[in-house]
Amino acid sequence: MHNVHTLCQQFGQILKAKPKITNGVCAVEIERNLNVTIQGRPSRSELHAEISFESLDYDGHALNLGETVILEEEIPAFTNILVRNGLIISALHNHWLFTEPNILYIHFQSVEPPLNFARKVAEALKVLK
Repeated sequence: MHNVHTLCQQFGQILKAKPKITNGVCAVEIERNLNVTIQGRPSRSELHAEISFESLDYDGHALNLGETVILEEEIPAFTNILVRNGLIISALHNHWLFTEPNILYIHFQSVEPPLNFARKVAEALKVLK
């Protein structure tokens, strides 16, 4: 069996974020530095990416999940990297109305070793502003 705490630390290092384990889920949160208004009011509360893994099996595979806020113009490059790396894009949608600029949220997932997932996501995150 893999040491989840060590694996979680490595996961965070790859994603350049501080990892946290809660209820058996290793997660990192990455803030997006975007200037966004919702209904004309500045907002910082929902501008992040969260990448996690859980349900690690004896073979070292886990359920890997990710979500990030994304600008419309970032979608093609980001999704191309996710798809090229074999990740499933499970949703692309808005959360809020009346945002400036228009922001969407993209969800992606896989079942594989979590460090492989982290490397794939880190590559995709490089194309974001």
